[in-house]
Amino acid sequence: MSTTGNPVVIVGAGHGGAGLAALLRQSGFDGELVLVGAEAHHPYHRPPLSKKFGGDEEYQLLRPAEFYAENGIDFRRGVSVVSVDRPAMRVELSDGSSLGYHVLVLATGSTPRQLPIPGATARGVLTLRTLDDAWALGTALDSRAPLVIVGGGYVGMEVAAVARSLDIPVTIIERERRVLARVASPELSERLTEYHRGRGTDIRVSAQIRAIRTESGSACGVELTDDTLVEAATVLVGIGAVPNEGLAGAAGLACANGVIVDECGRTSDPRVFAIGDVARRPLPGTDELVRLESIPNATEQARQVAAAILESAPPEPEVPWFWSDQFDLKLKIAGLMAPGCRVVARAGKKPGAFGLFHVADDATVVAVETANSPGDFVTGKKFIAARTSIDPERLADPDVSLRDVAAIPAAGV
Repeated sequence: MSTTGNPVVIVGAGHGGAGLAALLRQSGFDGELVLVGAEAHHPYHRPPLSKKFGGDEEYQLLRPAEFYAENGIDFRRGVSVVSVDRPAMRVELSDGSSLGYHVLVLATGSTPRQLPIPGATARGVLTLRTLDDAWALGTALDSRAPLVIVGGGYVGMEVAAVARSLDIPVTIIERERRVLARVASPELSERLTEYHRGRGTDIRVSAQIRAIRTESGSACGVELTDDTLVEAATVLVGIGAVPNEGLAGAAGLACANGVIVDECGRTSDPRVFAIGDVARRPLPGTDELVRLESIPNATEQARQVAAAILESAPPEPEVPWFWSDQFDLKLKIAGLMAPGCRVVARAGKKPGAFGLFHVADDATVVAVETANSPGDFVTGKKFIAARTSIDPERLADPDVSLRDVAAIPAAGV
């Protein structure tokens, strides 16, 4: 279909926004296409920020810088959208200009949650979300002085692994009873805690921070509520992120811990879509709206929105998945964990490799967590998508091929 004269404005130049712009052009969209990015950089890969920070590999462009002009994408970098006028179908930019749109896509991402304690704004207290953040963290750790990471989430664990590989003293402070409490099973948390501690990371759980100690305006330690003082020249705060829904909320769009969207990414205004970290979306297998912070989620939503804009058949929903690199562990997780599931552990083909399969009461796999076991991940993801019933005992036996773990119906059934 011809889309000339129907401008699309995409707000946010991360994986979701930049990917959508490229996908629209590659799928035949020939209308005006504007990509607005608040950062001064061209769109880049986010995973290296926590997995390879401080090295030459942290700045990796998603596409060559010339891609956007060569494909007729008006890329406005270093500016942000400050307001949306939905009745007029226009957005106002921070540089004083404005843009009309036929379709607007919000890919505004999320912002690191801040610590509400004394000393939280001192020099040396950092967060990690952007390329500039990664450069600042790398510079701060050049001295190899002690690092305290507040929050035992995936970003904190990844940074800890890189820092320990550089022989930097690392302490992780986690207020919950285990690391990755919101995003991983107790079984995976336990295995990763043991792995990190075996490589010299000091992990303290059920620990609360009272203040960040400072000296001449710079962080010098973290004070816990039990009066313990942990020495630190750098403090990385990784306690989650809040969706950047302010623009959407001010425009009157439905928001609740993210911009509410349907299966196609549409908001409460059919001319406005939202994708990525900022969006709360429906997912197969759950009645809840879910906000996922992952690159696969952003890129899948970009495909859904591209199909809606082009009025083509929507792609099949993908099983949510995520990956993390920690030391020599390649972690891959798929599905959504649910309470009450049986966790079936399966040893991998290589030493230390494993898969943790979350099996519901109806014997279907709803999630899988793997380490250095790509076969378990791929097959587990297929089990989830197909709602395959499996035999837990056969699944736990590494000598039984994954092809042969499906439950066999009883005779006469």
